[in-house]
Amino acid sequence: MDSSLPLILTFLPLAGALGILVAPVRGRDGGAASLWGFAQLIGVATFLASLPLWFGYGPGEEGVKFAFSADWFRFQTLQVRFALGVDGLSVLLILLTTLVSMLVLFSASSHIKDRAREFLFWLLVMESGMLGVFLALDFFTFYVFWEVMLIPLYFIIGIWGGPRRRYATIKFFLYTMAGSVLMLLAIVWLVSHPLTLPGAGGPALTSSILDHTAHLRLPASTQTWLFLAFAVAFLIKVPAVPFHTWLPDAHVEAPTSGSVILAGVLLKMGTYGLIRFCLPLFPLATLDFAPILMGIGLVGLLYGAFLAWAQSDLKKLVAYSSISHLGPIVLGTFALNALGLEGSVLQMISHGLATPALFLLVGMIYERRHTREIGDFGGLARVMPRFAFFLMLATFASVGLPGLSGFVGEFMIFLGAFQASPWIGAVAAAGVIFGAVYMLSMMRRVAFGPLRSEENRRLKDLSLRESLVLVPLVVLFVWIGVSPSTFTSRTSKTLAQIQAKVEQAR
Repeated sequence: MDSSLPLILTFLPLAGALGILVAPVRGRDGGAASLWGFAQLIGVATFLASLPLWFGYGPGEEGVKFAFSADWFRFQTLQVRFALGVDGLSVLLILLTTLVSMLVLFSASSHIKDRAREFLFWLLVMESGMLGVFLALDFFTFYVFWEVMLIPLYFIIGIWGGPRRRYATIKFFLYTMAGSVLMLLAIVWLVSHPLTLPGAGGPALTSSILDHTAHLRLPASTQTWLFLAFAVAFLIKVPAVPFHTWLPDAHVEAPTSGSVILAGVLLKMGTYGLIRFCLPLFPLATLDFAPILMGIGLVGLLYGAFLAWAQSDLKKLVAYSSISHLGPIVLGTFALNALGLEGSVLQMISHGLATPALFLLVGMIYERRHTREIGDFGGLARVMPRFAFFLMLATFASVGLPGLSGFVGEFMIFLGAFQASPWIGAVAAAGVIFGAVYMLSMMRRVAFGPLRSEENRRLKDLSLRESLVLVPLVVLFVWIGVSPSTFTSRTSKTLAQIQAKVEQAR
């Protein structure tokens, strides 16, 4: 069961997608209700299938568990394997993926009214691709899932998005494909150069990520070029300044479910890739570029905050806040110490919970009011107390209120950054103030103040279904904020090994 679990997680959503594609459903609604029910069942099953990872990869664990490997194809002397597994870096992100995907399947039926079969097909294919990215232990396996995951989002934005959806999808596609080409070139170079493996009887070609992490020794100049190829691909995905311009368009034009998946999971693949590939594979280049990457993270934090502060559209504000909140993750990663790395991974999870909650709330109010302009609201706490409650918790988690998820990760990142560079750490910590300003200002203008509009007086509060979608996210806000060691204890050993690879190169 241990070795088959990665296969189940990866291909169960894909099997569900194929089932939806061929299902001969009938009914007055075209069988939409049956399709939604089946897709939600697949979402729940995939989430439940991921729970053994939480218990099987417990506190203090290290190395790869739940590993699966099989021959895939051979090209001359290169044998490529289909390899999947879980370690401390990926375990929390896999659980985040299955949770967010399940919640999206239960929330999307309220705003996806047309072409439900196609939407559910692409959503489940995307979940399969996302899980494959986090589970992959082979370069080519990783790259295939990386590309597979992009295609569904292209169609979700392009078909069910807003008025400027075509522009947003083309821009998204061009940016991500540019990064993918660079990464592919770097992967081809890596796997085409033999490694001397213990017991291999001489130099051998391998496409295993683990083999390259353990045995790769490259000159500094070679590491520089390969590091840049991988880093640019992942920074585009983050997205870090100056590669960030595709994100606001994609978020604003995407349907609510697309924005939730994008913010909750897809953006984490960039920061995941930086830690998984750049640090252990190219430690010399990592040390050389660390100050620059820390600067990029700091610029993203401040610039994203100012952009968010200037927005009058709720969805744009949350979209730009992602740029600001992902900046510290890049900053903490390249602080290259235990506090920075552990804080970065924890902040990935926190952002993957708080920002989807905000996007869900924006979508729920838009369905009722058909506007996202902050100035059109005010006093909603009087007529929508449940909405105001969840908005308050999501806002506080986003700005890092002590006791909620955002605080611990940011605190660890800033301590780690201060150890690496006191002035960068000090500026970054001060920059958090701007995040509090624009988020709390938004909450005040939307939920409090006078209730002037008659349309706002007639708004219905969140339904039971909508509240239940948000409850798991709120529970995790508090759990991570109150007991962060429950989560960091699962990541610490793996991150310590990655940090040790960099330290050996000093």
